[in-house]
Amino acid sequence: MKKVAKVAIIGAGAAGLCALRVFTDSSANSSTSFCVVCYEQGSRVGGTWIYTDQVGQDENGLPVHSSMYENLKTNLPKECMAFPDYPFPELPSFVRHEEVQKYLEDYATHFDVLKYIEFQTIVTLVEPISDDTNQFGTSWKVTTKSVTDSSLENTSVFDAVLICNGHYAVPLFPDIPGLDTFSGEILHSHDYRRPTAFLDKRVLVLGAASSGQDISIEVASVAKQVFLSHNKPLLKSPLPDNLQQRPGIKNINKGRVEFLDGSQEDVDFLLLCTGYHYRYTFLSAACGVEVTENRVTPLYKHLVHTKHPNLAILGICKVVIPFPMFHMQASFCRAVLDGSLILPSEAEINRETEEDYRSRLASGLPHRHAHVLNEDQFSYNDELADMAKVPKLTDHYKQLNQATRNLRQSDLVGYKRLNFVLDKEDDTYKIQNSNFSL
Repeated sequence: MKKVAKVAIIGAGAAGLCALRVFTDSSANSSTSFCVVCYEQGSRVGGTWIYTDQVGQDENGLPVHSSMYENLKTNLPKECMAFPDYPFPELPSFVRHEEVQKYLEDYATHFDVLKYIEFQTIVTLVEPISDDTNQFGTSWKVTTKSVTDSSLENTSVFDAVLICNGHYAVPLFPDIPGLDTFSGEILHSHDYRRPTAFLDKRVLVLGAASSGQDISIEVASVAKQVFLSHNKPLLKSPLPDNLQQRPGIKNINKGRVEFLDGSQEDVDFLLLCTGYHYRYTFLSAACGVEVTENRVTPLYKHLVHTKHPNLAILGICKVVIPFPMFHMQASFCRAVLDGSLILPSEAEINRETEEDYRSRLASGLPHRHAHVLNEDQFSYNDELADMAKVPKLTDHYKQLNQATRNLRQSDLVGYKRLNFVLDKEDDTYKIQNSNFSL
């Protein structure tokens, strides 16, 4: 007789939908069947990919979750963005956010997971329950309430909890000397929607990760002057004539910004592309999850709780190809819960986790980049696949990631006009100019 595990999934964005798909896969050979419930505070699937003009609070008084802006296109081609078992339709390689949102909706429909989702339901508390009879370890009491009627509250007990609430919703504001004196306007990229507010302005964009690069180029189309401030190596790609790179900010005095090299500029608008916080306010202190300078602990493989492996946080890794990784992570979690993957002892897990963290620091990564994988993502995905005994991702994910990086470095403004064509026979690709109207 099969064991039955009750699993709560928090969030119906890409990671939550993937977890639903993996845990309801009846074709998987497993000694455990899963009874799943997914709680989603919004009224539709998609998470951060749901575009809205709203900023601040939504119609229900909740903080707006999405960080999408009106003209966003993916910075990875759809050929490597897709889940491994569900390709994108025939579209340009670099698609708009609406197409990603539709893809996620189609994915949910194709794998018939919508029926497991309780929409407009927010999780307010997750707390462990000691239960010696639970074959999966600690049980979890999950308290929820209706988004539209807070008096409607419910509590259920689960054998496992998968947290899939994303990490692009709570803006991180940097500590800059004199920021409170700035006489112009300040906007975090979380609330950026379109460039019209920057018409004829002198704009400082702080942060040159993917969003900072893309937004600074878009703002330069209407602004008088854009300064892209960052501490990375200078971008080598040709840039718009009115877009100049500057080092990090030393201090701000009203409308004047001094940079680390001593140069100064007068600016009207400060646009902060400075990242986001991990936030799990619904976890009780007894869960033992801590976030310190954007490192989430204690997590084995950046994923499962080292003391309670039936509590997992999917999707915290950064500078990765997200959707395929979600599939690997969800498969790993399923293997842990169905017993096909026996984890090392807690002591060994903690030792390995600390060694991984120390090696990352030794490589030069700062503490706040504890979950930045970059090129390590591919060996990470392979390791999860090996441990979970599921197929590895094909080589084209790594190939296309590197090809896109090379194209972006040489032509940041124009690389999204190109298309990749995959040869499924030998897992190779070729690049062509776009035949689509973008």
